[in-house]
Amino acid sequence: MLRPYEFADFLNDMADKIRLRVVTPSRMLLDEEVDEVTGPGELGEFGVLPNHISFLTTLVPGELSYKQGATKTILAVSGGYAEVLDNVMTVLAPAAEFAGEIDAARAQRAKEHAEKMMAELSLEEKDWEMAEAALQRALARLQIAGKEARR
Repeated sequence: MLRPYEFADFLNDMADKIRLRVVTPSRMLLDEEVDEVTGPGELGEFGVLPNHISFLTTLVPGELSYKQGATKTILAVSGGYAEVLDNVMTVLAPAAEFAGEIDAARAQRAKEHAEKMMAELSLEEKDWEMAEAALQRALARLQIAGKEARR
């Protein structure tokens, strides 16, 4: 059991921020101290606060958001991996972009193209999974662009 002065030291040692790094093959999109992160895990949405237990997970296309004080920032990620270790969350994604960077018209064209491909393919064809993944990425980008437009 901790004595009162030991407990105070313990609390002082706890971090009140987490470093968030978002990396794609083309750039380091983000390297910031944040208060909390929410991400699209393969098993569902997850949240990370300072002093979170270490873990590694796969990401699906969707919304990655973080808070700095009262400000919430939204990014689109196309999948990838997230690792939390020692108050650092590193996201490795094939593609990621801030909500305000999303070209909604381009995302709409990508959605339509993926839907057309899926309509022409059978489930057994190898290109079906690629078309379905492209559709999921386009839908995520459109959803996030829509949220940004409503802000």
